[in-house]
Amino acid sequence: MRIFFVLLVLASGVCGEVFAQEDLQPRWMIDNPTAGLLPKGSFTVDVRLYEENGILTQMEVGIFDRAGLGFAFGGRHIVGNESVVWNPRVEFMGRVRVLEETMRYPAVALGYHSQGYGAYDKGLSRYTAKSKGFYVVLSKNFGATMGDVGFHGGMNRSLEDEDGDSDYSGFVGLDKQFGKSFVLLAEYDFALNDNEDNTLGSGKGRMNVGGRWMASRQLALEFDLKNVFRDGHRNPKPDREVRLMYYEKF
Repeated sequence: MRIFFVLLVLASGVCGEVFAQEDLQPRWMIDNPTAGLLPKGSFTVDVRLYEENGILTQMEVGIFDRAGLGFAFGGRHIVGNESVVWNPRVEFMGRVRVLEETMRYPAVALGYHSQGYGAYDKGLSRYTAKSKGFYVVLSKNFGATMGDVGFHGGMNRSLEDEDGDSDYSGFVGLDKQFGKSFVLLAEYDFALNDNEDNTLGSGKGRMNVGGRWMASRQLALEFDLKNVFRDGHRNPKPDREVRLMYYEKF
């Protein structure tokens, strides 16, 4: 909780304009992707504080108008006096938008994301919440009272399948703007690839909700409540995460 207040103070002290929706499209709901992309020649750094004093850092770069790349690395017990448990490797991500959004049709993107979320289980060679792996996602935005609302949905095939569940899965979610600086987020991962006897999931799927405060043009602070439906065999309790996101152009 102390870290949360430190981040809040840092966010409050950053000067600049609020985010412009046309400059910075929502690329993630919480754990699930949208069809949004970074502008060409820009980058973001996304730092997550999660269970067991874990810190996960992701960096993405907009390399073309319709494509971006990134990587992620982190571990648990980074803060505190226990031995640090690093994730087993650097994970990678990439996304290409194949269709632009129109008045009638959603934007469509194809991507790959090997970073899962939560603790890494060495025995099952997977994260608590499996990575998306290969995915396709559709996004459609609508004007609404007090701010736009975006609807997102997709299918994915995770490569974290050594637990014996290699099914395709899917996800849906939305983001709702309130004014120019606050966004409410909600998503549901069907987790069809995490509901067998030897997996960590228990068949309820993963529901996550959150709120994102865009403190300035460059900095956003987010608080998420994850696994609301208490899916899981080992630790079904909801998780609380804090995220700090920094955006910049080259």
